[in-house]
Amino acid sequence: MPRKGMRGFFSSSGHSEQRQRDRRPAESSVSPSRRTFSDTLMEDNIASAEQIIGRWGLDVAGSLFSAAGRPDSVHLLRAAAELHRSMVFFSDPSAESSASPEERSAALFRAHELLAAAMRRLEREMHLLLSAHHSILNPRDSLRLQYASSSDASDVDDAEVDGSGVGEAMQDLRAVAKTMISAGYGKECVRIYTTMRKSFVEESIYRLGFDRKKAHVHKLNWAAIEPTIQSWLAAFPVAFRTLFSGERFLCDQVFKGSDTIRESCFADITGDVAARILAFPESVARSKRSPEQIFRLLDLYDAVSEHWPDIETLFAFESTAAVRSQAVASLLRLAEVARATLADFEAAIQRDASRSAVPGGDVHPLTRYVMNYVLFLSDYKTTLADIFADFPFQAPYPPPESLFDATAAATPPVSPPSSSISIVNSLHENPWRSPPSSPTAAAAGSISARIAWLILVLLCKLNGRAELYREAAISYLFLANNLQYIVRKVKESSLAVLLGDEWAVRHAENARHYLRSYKRLAWAKLADEIPMETADMTAEEAERRMRRFDDALEAACKGRAVVSDAEMREQVRESVENMIVPQYRVFHERCKATVASAAALRFSPEDVRNKIDVVFTGSNGRTSSHGSSASGSYSGSTATGSSRTTHRSE
Repeated sequence: MPRKGMRGFFSSSGHSEQRQRDRRPAESSVSPSRRTFSDTLMEDNIASAEQIIGRWGLDVAGSLFSAAGRPDSVHLLRAAAELHRSMVFFSDPSAESSASPEERSAALFRAHELLAAAMRRLEREMHLLLSAHHSILNPRDSLRLQYASSSDASDVDDAEVDGSGVGEAMQDLRAVAKTMISAGYGKECVRIYTTMRKSFVEESIYRLGFDRKKAHVHKLNWAAIEPTIQSWLAAFPVAFRTLFSGERFLCDQVFKGSDTIRESCFADITGDVAARILAFPESVARSKRSPEQIFRLLDLYDAVSEHWPDIETLFAFESTAAVRSQAVASLLRLAEVARATLADFEAAIQRDASRSAVPGGDVHPLTRYVMNYVLFLSDYKTTLADIFADFPFQAPYPPPESLFDATAAATPPVSPPSSSISIVNSLHENPWRSPPSSPTAAAAGSISARIAWLILVLLCKLNGRAELYREAAISYLFLANNLQYIVRKVKESSLAVLLGDEWAVRHAENARHYLRSYKRLAWAKLADEIPMETADMTAEEAERRMRRFDDALEAACKGRAVVSDAEMREQVRESVENMIVPQYRVFHERCKATVASAAALRFSPEDVRNKIDVVFTGSNGRTSSHGSSASGSYSGSTATGSSRTTHRSE
């Protein structure tokens, strides 16, 4: 810098000689008889500077920019500039000066000593200003509060900040920095500024809940990492949109006259901290994988990608290229791990080894888990589309043909069918139903296909679980419950947009088909025990047919049939009652007229209705003297798969 060049003018012997001169009263170093006008002007500048600098030595405790000292601030800054001019004048052999080399050297030494004293004072003033105003010198935040109408705080000009405490402090800092840099003391100025502001940035990041220890977490278990991710997600936007952008603005204002210095200062203050913060997502991505972690990985990806324009703009310098590189590295690593984690999730569904049948054909826990998982995935459809943009979906294997004809329901002993997933069936041809109009549409269609495929993998697994039931009727009920649960989840969420109305309608119809199959297999035998013609029936035959009906009723009602969906439960209950009770009522009335023993009539029509109610609801909403004992054996039963109102919690 210029300062080093100036110091080369002096020798150690010259310093000793100058100190002797400085002990004398201030007077011209050039002989009066030989002085030119320029000599006189420069000597007067040095004399004036000596007075103001003498009043503000390092022993003065107050600040030059306080209310008491501010009148002298302009004079001292001007004096420093004039001293530098004098040094340039007396060091220039071609200057208009009649002074001898010895006299010029003496004047140069004198100006240098005074300038050095002035710079020491300004170094202290820089420190005082930064210390006194460190909490308000985050201009991005402060100016946004004061000038809410401004869309970009970096566009706030001098006139806007002049009237505020922040603006005055920045003007003072800019004046000190400009004077020091012009005098060749830029290195000292930058050192003080960067040290003070970097300390402030580090403290601010710590207060936001993120410190150095949290930058490398890949060796921790997930329970310890999770709170750290939450802290990072809260701190990250504040750091980049408020703290770092504020530091960039402050550097631009204080070092307005030098692009090189303001770039260097900003890089020194924020570069390491920003890179460390951006390294955190990459460190998280290196931790041990599990399917549940994907949502936090997507949160981290979202945060970095959303703030990428800020990162690219703020850290656009060559000296801050490491920050941009770290952001890209984190995004790439997060995307890679997210893709692998989703593949792990699919594999986990296929590997599920639970072999116990869910009582009553209720919704399987795997169904609840998978559907809640894909529901959360659908909330990240835009992020997933970005992550899979260069990875078009291809079904790893063709779906089984048996999955695409739910109406081909077989009767026992053939195993019950699984549901169809039409969107997956079309993956090999066109998963979007129409040619994608743009890469964005193609990516969105790919995500729809991936989610449809995950549901298909689930349904294939459920088909195997349906075979665990000994009764084919409960197998159908199990498939109906699970498919209806899936359809309801889709309709109540953003999955409806991803999979489409046709998907939901088709699968809702499949669920109803399974329910009709259940009703036919579970209750048709009971209905067949009710004679259609009773007019010519003898008492003995009526009593025998009644006993057969009673036995069939007991068999049909011996267990619970869980229908999780409330609307579907009411529909099947009413359908079964309408199939059994009216016909039984006619038969019961005929038996009352012909059968001599009242003991032969165990169940009234209301008793039959109540027993059917118990099968589907687990409780008896009606009272009957005949059916009280029978219903008591079911009253303690509870549905293990009761419907819940919040789809995310099930």
